[in-house]
Order: sequence, then C-alpha cells, then structure tokens
Amino acid sequence: MIYDASLASLLGKVWDGGRIDQTEARRLYQLPLEELGALADRRRSLAKAQAYEGRGNDIVTYIVDRNVNYTNVCNVYCKFCAFYRVEGDDDAYVISHDEIDRKIEETVALGGTQILMQGGHHPKLTLQWYVDLLSHIKGKFPQINIHGFSPSEFIHFREVFQLSLDEIISQFVKAGLGSIPGGGGEILVDRVRKRISPLKALSDDWLEVMDVAHRLGLNSTATMMFGHVETVEERIEHLERVRAQQDKTGGFTAFIAWTFQAENTKLRAPTVGAHEYLRMQALSRIYLDNIPNIQSSWVTQGQEIGQIALKFGANDLGSIMIEENVVSQAGTTFRMGIADMQRLIEDLGYEARQRDNWYRLVN
Repeated sequence: MIYDASLASLLGKVWDGGRIDQTEARRLYQLPLEELGALADRRRSLAKAQAYEGRGNDIVTYIVDRNVNYTNVCNVYCKFCAFYRVEGDDDAYVISHDEIDRKIEETVALGGTQILMQGGHHPKLTLQWYVDLLSHIKGKFPQINIHGFSPSEFIHFREVFQLSLDEIISQFVKAGLGSIPGGGGEILVDRVRKRISPLKALSDDWLEVMDVAHRLGLNSTATMMFGHVETVEERIEHLERVRAQQDKTGGFTAFIAWTFQAENTKLRAPTVGAHEYLRMQALSRIYLDNIPNIQSSWVTQGQEIGQIALKFGANDLGSIMIEENVVSQAGTTFRMGIADMQRLIEDLGYEARQRDNWYRLVN
C-alpha cells in the first residue's frame, strides 16, 4: 500500500483520537489487517483510559446472562433467519411463566444478572400479555435486569397495539423493562433491509425506537449483522447512522457486530470469514468514537477469534450465553463457560471482570 502524505495524516489523526468521516473510513478499510487492528487497539486504549478508576486498559469485561426467546412465532419471515416459525408449525411456541421462572432460576444460580429477552413478531400476543410477563419477572426476580425487545419488535407492537412508541415503552418500563437490545439492526440502509427482511422495520424506524427509548431514560446497545448483500460503503453508512444517533442522545452503551450465518436460512449470499469480521470490528471501534464499549462476537466467530478480537478494538467478551437459540438455528453452536471466558481474557494479560448491563463491575 502506498503511504502518501494524506494517508499519513489520516493515520496520525486516528492515532490521536480524531473523528473520521465516511470517505476516510473507506480508506482505512483498505489498510493491511494488522495495521488497522493496531489503530483500533490504540482507540480502545484511548476510550477506556478513564474507565474503572483509570484501570480500563487493564480490564476486559463479560456478563453472565441468558437469552430467553419468548416465542418463535413470527410474521416477517426474514430471509436470514432460521429460527422463526408460523403459528401452525408443530414446534411453534409461546413461553409460559413457569418456563421462564425455571430459566431465570438457573441463570441466578450461575451468578447471572440479566436476561436478554427477544422473540418473533407474534401477530396475536396482546399488550397485556407483555405487561403481565414483565411484571411477573420483575416481581419474582427484582435483582435481574430485563434487557428486552428489539426495535423491530417495538415497531411491530406499535402496529398491533395501535399505540405510540412513547406509550408502549413507558408501559413496559413501568412493568419492569430495564434496557433495550440492538437486535434487528442488520444494516441501517433501506436498500439492504428491503432485500433481506422486506416486512421488517426500516432504518428510520429502528433509529426512532432508540431515540424514544433514550429520551425516556433507557439505555440500549447497537448492532450490525453484515456479510450478505450489503456493500462496504453501506456498512460504513450504518456506522454513520449509529454514531449520529449517539451524538444526539448518548444512550448506546455498546456496539456489537457479527457476520451473517447462512446455514438453514433462505438468504443466498456469500458469507465472510474471520478476516473480514476483525476488519469491520476494528473499523467500528475507530468510527464509533462516542460509544465506549465494543463487544467481541465469539458466539458467531468461535472462542479463538473472539479472543483475537480483543486486540482489534473490543474491550468486552460479551455473555457466556447460558442459552442461545437464534444463531444456533443457523448452524453456529459455539459455547463457553465463565472459566473459559476468564481464561481467554487472562491469557492476553488482561484482568477478567464480570459486569452488568451498564458496564458496572459486579465482582
């Protein structure tokens, strides 16, 4: 690669913590992977320097939580999803209170602090069903944060319940909702969304939910699922829209990117591997200068790449994933316990610490 004066200037700006634009991001994307990774690691250090009483550079965090998919019935039929079912399928389900109690009891016994609760877009579940579920969980397990319902689910709720997002989210918070996951982000470019999930929330819808949630005091995460029909420029556009929203409301606690998992899905697209995953995670760390935490996606990449990602901008290894049902349906079945996660972190010379949803240390 030819290092002219303009590229040298760009590299210096990134090293010093400066904000880059989309054109500069496209140029950084073309760097050799190890050089891009070194820049991302530098930006991680700058972002975490003041965290945890000035020890942020020495600490890598993880969370103990459980994915709870309250239903697999869904009427948006995303081409990239192998999890959804229609109401008449033999294995379609809606979770019972007894079943969710059992799952949370197991989570608490393992030291868990949170459930990540998402589901399909069920056409017949009522507002009262959701309020009752949240109230039941919070009443029985007040120590557990309910990190629940992706933006696309809230857009579905708005259509089904015929209420505003403000009213729905407010009722959910009153019943026990603590934060919102960034699922359904995919690529925040409507050309892409109309190809892979034409019945699902569009880009402005996804961002509107996050805007309302942040204004009502809820934090959330942001995500990107890439490596299918999008271009590199569209990935960067996704990062730009996430960064602009964060500039506006400051409510994103973390960003998580992962690659499309193709097995058992209807989407026929060339997938990408670990090299491309690390490249995009590194670029995300540099571009998202206002989001403090970048999470490694070992669930889709495996433990080894998940560990390497800690040198490509990530400061968090995510969840031990007591349960995961969506990605595993697409053929990816990596698993990890607390001891495994601590070992991966400590083998790189970091201190492994458990955190909660808000990145507060809990041990």
